[in-house]
Amino acid sequence: MLTEHALLPVISGLEKDFEAAFDQARLIIASMPGFVTMSLSRSIESPNTYLLLVQWDRLEDHTVGFRGSPQYQEWRALLHRFYEPFPLVEHYELVSDTPR
Repeated sequence: MLTEHALLPVISGLEKDFEAAFDQARLIIASMPGFVTMSLSRSIESPNTYLLLVQWDRLEDHTVGFRGSPQYQEWRALLHRFYEPFPLVEHYELVSDTPR
């Protein structure tokens, strides 16, 4: 399993619209093969910056399966207009975990 990490810089003033669009878009990504879980958090210090964390079974589930799918075009249509600049997306493998 791996984690997709994306800092989403939303155009100032469009945060509420972005959150409404994301509420629709989350159903798209959640339906994809290899999807495990997802969270969206909003920065306290920079309220127009969001942290998206998505867990996938395999890297290819995101990079090939989701990004190569027709559903990704729906995701793009809902969300990409809100970003300035476009987010950097990186993938992480777990090295250490400390349960509560």
